Amino acid sequence: MNKTLKQMQADSKICDCFIYILDARCPMSCINPEFVKVIGNKPIIFVLNKSDLVEKTAIDKFKQYFASLGHVCISLNATISGSGKIIINTIKSVFKDRIEKNRERNVNFIIRAMILGIPNSGKSTIVNNLCGKARAITGNKAGVTRSKQWVKLDNFIEIMDTPGVLLPNFENEEFAYNLAIVGSVKDEVLYLPDVAISLIKRFKKLNILSNLNTKYGVNCDESTQEIEILKQIGKKRGCLVKGGEIDIERSAKVLITDFRSGKLGKICLESI
Repeated sequence: MNKTLKQMQADSKICDCFIYILDARCPMSCINPEFVKVIGNKPIIFVLNKSDLVEKTAIDKFKQYFASLGHVCISLNATISGSGKIIINTIKSVFKDRIEKNRERNVNFIIRAMILGIPNSGKSTIVNNLCGKARAITGNKAGVTRSKQWVKLDNFIEIMDTPGVLLPNFENEEFAYNLAIVGSVKDEVLYLPDVAISLIKRFKKLNILSNLNTKYGVNCDESTQEIEILKQIGKKRGCLVKGGEIDIERSAKVLITDFRSGKLGKICLESI
């Protein structure tokens, strides 16, 4: 990842702006402080992707937050065909004066934008959406994009897709678990019951345990231990092994998969 960051820093010298993709379910956890070295003082367009999985009120609060810092922030669901047009329009809006000035001089100004983001934030899906065809390889797991690639969108804009880069270390445990919950960390390197328990703690913090009670037909409240809630979910979903014992890992996978697909409600794991 350090090697990738150095390459991105070198490539950024020919970029005019950056499209920073954030998972709308945990935007702050998606921000990599190392990208400061790549971005410098150039314009950033923050994109809250997967916004269909989050309540609009939460989306609006994060838009206001980034606007207060002087940044442009938009939201979209990249799986909807044509939704990426808002990115193209926003880039042109940011560089409107420069485009007009060069047009008057009969100069075709090419805006070069680098796409940044953590693994599985939807960068490649957005590239495909922008192009109207599958130019980039996509997948619903971390680490699909392996190398940079330039894509021309129209006569004014070229974008560079880059591999997702996680933080070099996870000093903030809450951020680390948020990224694990949304799938930006490979499930294979994690003990899923820990991730599921962390998710249940967030449901408690957000006061939405009722979502779990409704979805799984369990009976939990603030006093119920997280591991007990996970066991109840596993029992209801038939996650059992020989002898009738509850398979905790399967139970965890059920819970995490349901959250990621939006079956537990429109939920943002963070507040601002």
